[in-house]
Amino acid sequence: MSSDKTDKSVVSLEKMLEAGVHFGHQAKRWYPKMAPYIWQSRDGVHIFDLLKTQQLLQEACEAVKQDMIAGKTIAYVATKRQAAAIAKEEAKRAGVPYIVSRWAGGTITNWQQVKQSIDRLKKLKSGLESGEFKQYTKKERVLLDREVTRLERLFGGIVDLAQPPQILFIIDINREKAAVAEAKHNGAKLYALVDSNVDPEPIDHPIPCNDDAVRSIKLMTEAFTNAVIEGKELAAKAKIEVTK
Repeated sequence: MSSDKTDKSVVSLEKMLEAGVHFGHQAKRWYPKMAPYIWQSRDGVHIFDLLKTQQLLQEACEAVKQDMIAGKTIAYVATKRQAAAIAKEEAKRAGVPYIVSRWAGGTITNWQQVKQSIDRLKKLKSGLESGEFKQYTKKERVLLDREVTRLERLFGGIVDLAQPPQILFIIDINREKAAVAEAKHNGAKLYALVDSNVDPEPIDHPIPCNDDAVRSIKLMTEAFTNAVIEGKELAAKAKIEVTK
């Protein structure tokens, strides 16, 4: 790699082993199309070939870096408990949207309806902060607060999106089947951490690894995010050069 920044996207085999990246699911629960990424079965548990995992992670990082340089929009999607906080933290570090509560149907395929909900959230939050609703009764304000809480939970991470995301980074595609289906329907690009029990075929850049262990999720997501950040920085630098 050519720079220290790029090196942040490289994860050593030792770190992967320490984080338990290599542990898949029980062999009896596997998805046959994951076979190319599996090294062996040990005590009834599939073990990933970490050389392939490392290679595919690097390929995904390089690809998403180019996507960011091209100015494409990406959103992180991870709603299961052990992944949600990590996805939110890393998305915020990269300054990109995220969905970590529940995928709202139509987020990609029915964007106009989702955009209306986002606009409603913005309007309510602005009104509550400015005192616009101070003439409302206590009960009416409680109802508004509840609506804001609900909308924030669903759309708070994507309020800055002006259009559907062109790319999704997903943790656990079995859990996020609706997001995968909408992305494929609209031609959005997919990056994902894929465990041994999923079908990797719909994913443009599958990253085979343990998608249940917190340390594994964090290690792989951090590396991917480093590439996102580097791509955004290179895009900003190129824009500055053009305007000089």
